[in-house]
This record gives sequence, C-alpha cells and structure tokens, in this order.
Amino acid sequence: MSGPLDGLVVIEVGQALAGPLAGVILADMGAEVIKIEKPDGGDDARLWGPPFGPDGETSLYFHSQNRNKKSVVLDLKSPADVERLHRLCETADVLIQNLRPGVVDEIGIGPEAMLERHPRLVYCSIWAFGYQGPMRLKPGFDPLLQAYGGMMSMTGRPEDPPTFCGASINDKATGLFCTIGALAALRQRDRTGRGCLVDTSLFETATFWVEGQINQHLATGEVPKRHGTGAAVIVPYQVFETSDRPLCLAAGNDRLWARCAAVLGHPEWAEDPRFARGRHRVQHRAVLVPLIAEILRTRPRAHWIAALEAVGVPCAPVNDIGEVAATEQFAAVEMVQSLPETGVKVLGLPISFDRRRPWSERPAPTLGEHTAEVLGRKG
Repeated sequence: MSGPLDGLVVIEVGQALAGPLAGVILADMGAEVIKIEKPDGGDDARLWGPPFGPDGETSLYFHSQNRNKKSVVLDLKSPADVERLHRLCETADVLIQNLRPGVVDEIGIGPEAMLERHPRLVYCSIWAFGYQGPMRLKPGFDPLLQAYGGMMSMTGRPEDPPTFCGASINDKATGLFCTIGALAALRQRDRTGRGCLVDTSLFETATFWVEGQINQHLATGEVPKRHGTGAAVIVPYQVFETSDRPLCLAAGNDRLWARCAAVLGHPEWAEDPRFARGRHRVQHRAVLVPLIAEILRTRPRAHWIAALEAVGVPCAPVNDIGEVAATEQFAAVEMVQSLPETGVKVLGLPISFDRRRPWSERPAPTLGEHTAEVLGRKG
C-alpha cells in the first residue's frame, strides 16, 4: 500500500522512544526509514521486556516502535562508518537523532557538519533539556522531565505526594513535535531548496503540557495546586465514586451544569449564586464537590451514565486497559494490527487518509538485517 510520504528517505540515529516514535510515524505513512544501530546490541529498547516477541529476545516495545523500518549497523565511533552515514545522507531527506546530548558533535555528525555537507537535509535533534542553557548537555528520561518540568507537581490529590503519569507522554509528544517540525521543514524546502535544523526537547514538551498553569503563574504569581482528578478552572470536571464504579463527569459550561444539576435532583443549583456561573463553582469547589459526590454515591455508575447521557452531559466510565481493549468503540476504530511475519499485535497510527489507516508492511527488523542491502546500493 502506498502512503502519502512515498519516496521520502529518513535516517534515524537514536534509540528508546522519542526518536524511534518520530521514525515510525514517518515509516507508517510511507517513508523509507533506515534505522542506524550500534553493533553491540543495537537499540537498547530491544531488551525492554517482558513481554517479548516470537523470538523471545526482542521486546514487544521495540516491535511496536520500529515496524516498517530497515536496520543498518554502523559503528559511529569509526570514521569509516561515519563516512558511510554521510553517503546515506546524500540521498536522504530527513535525519532524526536523539543520542545523548553532545555525542553527535563528538563523533562529527552534529547539525553544522551535516548541513554544510548536505544542504538539502532536514536535520532533527531531540534533546532532553534543549539546545541551549546550563542543562543542555544533561541526559533525561520521561519521568525525570515530568518531575523537573512541573507536570508531576500538578498530578495527584492535594494530600498525596506528586504523582507520575503512567504513560510516557513527554517522549511521545516530543516525537510528535519532531515529526511536525520535519514535515514543516520539508514544505519549506519545497520553496527554498534548502533543508534546515529542527530542534525539540522533552523539557520544552513538559512545559508545553503545563502551559495553562505556567500562564496562570506568570499572570498572578501564584503556584497552582493539585486538584486530584479535577481541573483548576472547571467544576465539576473530575472523577467521582458511584455506588459501584468510578465515573468521570465533565460539565464543561454553565448550560451543561444546569442539565447536570437537574439529573442530580437539584435543579435549583443552576440558579444558586454560589454555583450558577463557572467562576463561582470554582470559588466554591470545597462546598459543591462534596455535595455532588454524596449524591453520586447513592446509585450505580450505569444509572448515572444513562441519565447524564440522556440530557447530553459528557461523562465516561473509568476503564482499565483491559476494559478499553474490550469496548465496541475500540474494535470499531480498527487500530490494532498484526505485524507481517511475526503476528505481533500493535496499535497503528491514530490518523487515517481517505478513511484508511496506514498499515505495516514489514515487522521490526532484526539487528543489521538491511545493512548489506542499504549500504550496497549506496556504493
């Protein structure tokens, strides 16, 4: 199946998640992605298990983030292999790298050197803390940036310690921003004939996630507080317990609040001066939330979902991962795909073209599987 990026050649020099995620997005959309791996074991993520794939050695994590790619082994500490990388870049469109900060300059493949020799190349660097500042050369992983970037301080209940988000949201969003930057730079190259340098970092992504809270702090000088599952500026907009299972309720404006209040048996709350307007509900959160919680605990979740949905108030069950995977909606969007040859099941991209989702044409490569093929055709 052809994709919208057919003909694009991408060199991926990196490992773990942010760089490989950017690579797999481009690969799924049709680009030829050549993954450069070190000789001694390749991408560290190959060992990030269990679970492992059918070979018992390659992690499911690696299969997911490296499908549709080709693996070429190069020792970038070797001048000869650095020169081989240069030859690959002569016909490449994009290079993505997320090596430890400073390494690319040490081995001679930093952006200045590469763009001088390959002026049409779009060179994408993924940093931990950014390309400038006192922490520019520090390494970083997702939880460190959740902590340092303020996100962890915003997550959890006020009485609990700061809480880590279970998903690698900084890694994944940084990979997305890298992809957006690469595609925008390619569009610019269409006009100018020249590539450019695209920089992004986990730290910038982490601060982007708490943009609203930082803006609030800059405007008021106040440090935002944790609200558990609640939102700082909307009430009710959080998880509540029912008589059996938790429910997420999101009455996001005054109209929805009036309908919600009626379902809760207190239509007068929509006119109560403490609760009528959004800003008033936020000010009186400590009064209103316990009142709502007390009512919702009187009946099971299914009752409240039916009643709230009947009047158009957004709500949802709090599903665990198994429950999500068992829903009809999950089946309907058809995101699960089986990788060719291995049969490993992974999620595809959350995007479709002409109502067709990009599909994997090859499994994740074995280490160095395509070295001879790729280097051979490059002379």
